[in-house]
Amino acid sequence: MAGSQHNGSRKGTPPFPVRQMTILALCRICEPIAFMSIFPYVYFMIQDFGVAKTTSEISVYAGMVTSAFAFAEFSSGVAWGKLSDRIGRKPVLLTGLAGTALSMLIFGFAPNLPVALLARALGGLLNGNIGVLQTTVAEMVTVKEHQPRAYTIMPFVWCLGSILGPTLGGALARPVTNYPSLFAQGTIWERFPYLLPNLVCTVIVTCGVIIGILFLEETHAEKKYRNDPGLEAGKWILSKVTRCAEMKSSRCEKAADLEEVMSLLSDDEQPPGYSTTDGSPKLPSTPSPEPQEALDLNAPAVVMLRERPAATKAFTRQVVLNIVGYGVLAYHTMTFDAMLPTMLSTDIPEDTSNFNLPFKFVSGYGLDTKEIGVILSIQGLYSMLATIFLFPIVVRRLGALGLFRLIAISYPILYITTPYLVLLPPNLRIAGVYIVVIWKCTFSTMAYPANAILLTNSAPSLLMLGTINGVAASTASLSRAFGPTVSGFLFSVGLRIGYSGLAWWCSAVIAALGAIISLRMTEKGGRMDVSEDEKAEEERIEELELGFEDHVLALDEALAAAESRPASFEVEGADEESGRHDRIDDTLIIE
Repeated sequence: MAGSQHNGSRKGTPPFPVRQMTILALCRICEPIAFMSIFPYVYFMIQDFGVAKTTSEISVYAGMVTSAFAFAEFSSGVAWGKLSDRIGRKPVLLTGLAGTALSMLIFGFAPNLPVALLARALGGLLNGNIGVLQTTVAEMVTVKEHQPRAYTIMPFVWCLGSILGPTLGGALARPVTNYPSLFAQGTIWERFPYLLPNLVCTVIVTCGVIIGILFLEETHAEKKYRNDPGLEAGKWILSKVTRCAEMKSSRCEKAADLEEVMSLLSDDEQPPGYSTTDGSPKLPSTPSPEPQEALDLNAPAVVMLRERPAATKAFTRQVVLNIVGYGVLAYHTMTFDAMLPTMLSTDIPEDTSNFNLPFKFVSGYGLDTKEIGVILSIQGLYSMLATIFLFPIVVRRLGALGLFRLIAISYPILYITTPYLVLLPPNLRIAGVYIVVIWKCTFSTMAYPANAILLTNSAPSLLMLGTINGVAASTASLSRAFGPTVSGFLFSVGLRIGYSGLAWWCSAVIAALGAIISLRMTEKGGRMDVSEDEKAEEERIEELELGFEDHVLALDEALAAAESRPASFEVEGADEESGRHDRIDDTLIIE
């Protein structure tokens, strides 16, 4: 695959890294499945712990369990980003997945609330994959033409996992109660009624770790040339599987003959008398990790041509603006996700005499949990479709910056309008819910990838992108941790004083701040904004960094050509020698 990308960089736009993006997606989907699987049963889990004195306290403790992960992730995001710049992206990604598996296992065995909080916090501390994933995608996709397609894959995977996770958690929780014929009382499943979904999620995440070890390639500019035993083991397994499949598809005799022929063809084809390579240096016919290591050791200037920028140079004005914009976006979108189910479940008041429009009113939709679940499922399905089909079309027409500005400016309108939908006539209320859900999903599925593209392109160097994305992920985690808490408090205050739109209008103010920040963003000054001289220098450096395989192939061809010449040279030499002797004999006869 690397070779194809190298060749593609010479002849035009490099190909899209389909194989590696697929492997990265398989690793990524494990996390939303594990993260979202707790939501269907966390309310009942807190209830079984017996820490809540009233029903209203259960929601508070459930919010603590959810926020523990976000706060812990905020505290460790920058450290994981910096570590990925030092040791590479792959080890950090796999460590994050392993941390998720460990935290899910502990969470399943949690006998009380403190252990459950510890498990969630441990998962957040060991998982810095949000920023590192963005960095890995940026290093896989180096041209703007592929960015719209690349930056929709991870959000799509998250949407898919957010649908599978709750389904898995809701179906497997409390197996003794839900499936008494399969899970008997008095067993471990009764003592730990929430172990089964966490155990299944642990197995899924472990599979993701194994896939990453065997098939995920390193993308760090300085670390990708080092030897990777896991990747070599994956190649060996694939070769064995391929060989077994080929042998099963034919008879044993034909398979043996084919193996013999292939082994003969794998050697350099030479005349029988000149097959020896004594006195000639032996070069591999295809690139291997050994010559790549040799290149890294003997020609360090290739890598050192790109100096690592200082941290102060990495966080330029545009990088800071994009990070702040990302944090603001994460805050107000999280408040929407937290307030929507609450608004849908709020009862419709019988007495509306104390309403004083346009601001003073309290109302809701009065929907039950089943109806709310259907609405949220449709929200997830639409998000998947919008991510795959809608975003690439729009971003190609408007550009990442134009699209992000348009959405940021329009977000306050969404938050101002949403609380007024409860005032629609009864026959239009559900239609209003679906309108606002589609409106919100359309905005969020396009705003996040657009911001990711802007942040990636604003980075001065890919070598510092791990640290930059780590800071951005920590900022977003902090916003997601505070968002539900603050919006929930404002929502309860609004219901108490008679203004059910208070929390929504406060989110509109925050979104307006994000719109102002978006107007100050530009696409200039980043690594994608280079002059002609800098572009030529970049191409020269890429030639030095990526041309190793071509040089090896050229030397191999030259060696093969040189080894095929001696026979013709001997024949020609013999003819010349005999001709010279004939001329000498003729001269002697004449004399």
